[in-house]
Amino acid sequence: MTTATPISRALAALGHDVRLSIYRLLVRAGEGGLSIGDVIDHLDIAPSTLAHHLGTLVDAGLVTQEKQGRTVINRVDYAVMHNTVSFLTSECCCGVSLSKSQTAA
Repeated sequence: MTTATPISRALAALGHDVRLSIYRLLVRAGEGGLSIGDVIDHLDIAPSTLAHHLGTLVDAGLVTQEKQGRTVINRVDYAVMHNTVSFLTSECCCGVSLSKSQTAA
């Protein structure tokens, strides 16, 4: 299956426990972000595992990386986060009506 839209890529990326933990940590870190070493220290995961999962989050547009000398700072792209949450909640509690053809037999 190909994930075509930015929203579906973001949701697919967050559909793994490790990536969700990384993302939530970066959300808590705020605009300053965290270095790769800081993420490893907080979550106690192997560097190769972190690199793999961060790559997925970056590819989905959820996380940005900025090189500062020898350090890579990882930050949440808050605009993408807000767009994703907005997509999920934009029609919350609006009600749904089913036509006769859609009702269960």
